[in-house]
Amino acid sequence: MTKNLLVQIAYRGTNYHGFQFQTNALSITEVVQDKIEQVFGRREPIIGCSRTDAGVHANSCFFSMKTDVPFPTHKFPEVLNRILPKDIVVLSCKEVPLDFHARYCCKGKEYLYRIYNNPVKDPFLSDLALHCKFPLDCARMEENAKPLIGTHDFTSFCNPNHKEGMSTIRTISELRFIREGDMVTMKIHADGFLYNMVRIIVGTLLEMEEGRIAHGRMEEILHLLDRSKAGRTAPPYGLYLNRVDY
Repeated sequence: MTKNLLVQIAYRGTNYHGFQFQTNALSITEVVQDKIEQVFGRREPIIGCSRTDAGVHANSCFFSMKTDVPFPTHKFPEVLNRILPKDIVVLSCKEVPLDFHARYCCKGKEYLYRIYNNPVKDPFLSDLALHCKFPLDCARMEENAKPLIGTHDFTSFCNPNHKEGMSTIRTISELRFIREGDMVTMKIHADGFLYNMVRIIVGTLLEMEEGRIAHGRMEEILHLLDRSKAGRTAPPYGLYLNRVDY
């Protein structure tokens, strides 16, 4: 009897070329499928909730998988975690309706971007947070980001390689900054994200803090619908998929 499983995982993306399968590089999908095949005796296709880029991490990521292998669902995390590499872990597994799709049934996502804000770098955070030497003003960054909240065309904050014909309209419901000592975290929640959207938003706000882009220009940049008017794309290693809403 076929059942549809929804599997929650977390991973450190440093050693992988993103979640989605790549023909010429190691991905999270390939490693997970290899281990499932080792247990189930067959290679089951999996559907991810998001295509995280190379070097991006996930505190919570989901994939769905249909199988008719008679394997107890509650044992899935325990058995897979025995053989998965130390930088990937299965958090949970449950059976869902056959028509459930991990990507298309998603109603929203939350990302975190972590910035270590200290003149001296921390060697233990080299692939887990962006190092920023100059002081960051969280209140000012939130004020600069306010025009992004709501439903807009985010072409200015999208990689030009975004697939032609796909909508660039998204709705951001939350964007705020939290400081805990030297760690500054941007939390952003939306109904969906464009290619590199979060990283470009971070890069633009950092350039405002640096003085490369004038404060208060975010609304203008947003309405210009021109990627060249926004700031740089921040590195991937500060980015975490943190929550997925179903």
